[in-house]
Amino acid sequence: MELLLAVTVGWLYACGLYLLLRRTLAQVVIGLALLTNGTNLLIFTAAGLVRGEPPLIGGGETALRAGTADPLPQAMILTAIVIGFAIQAFAMVLAYRVYRSVGSDDIDALTTTEPPPPPVKVQAEEADG
Repeated sequence: MELLLAVTVGWLYACGLYLLLRRTLAQVVIGLALLTNGTNLLIFTAAGLVRGEPPLIGGGETALRAGTADPLPQAMILTAIVIGFAIQAFAMVLAYRVYRSVGSDDIDALTTTEPPPPPVKVQAEEADG
C-alpha cells in the first residue's frame, strides 16, 4: 500500500510540475491543485500507515494506546487541505480577473501591468484639416 501511495505522490508531483510550466493560467491552477494533493499524500505516507484504532483517548486513560494512528500528521493534513483550498480559490479568482482584463489566459500575453490607454479622438483633427 505504501508503494502505491509513493508512486501516486510521484505521479501527482510530475504532472503538477509539468502543468505549472505550461503557458495557460488554467493549467497552472490545475498544476497547483495536483501539487497540493501530492503534498498531502506525501505527509500521510511519511507518517506511516497504521491499521488500528483511531487516535482517541478513552475515559480514564492518560495516553494513546499502542497501535493507534498518529494524530499529528492527520491534523497537519487537515490544515494543509484548508490552506490548499484557499490558495486554489485565490488562484482561480486571480486567473479569472486576468482573463477578463487581458482577454486571454496565455501567460506570454501578459506584457504589461497597466490596461491599454483609451483610444484618442481623431474627429477634432479631421474637422480642422
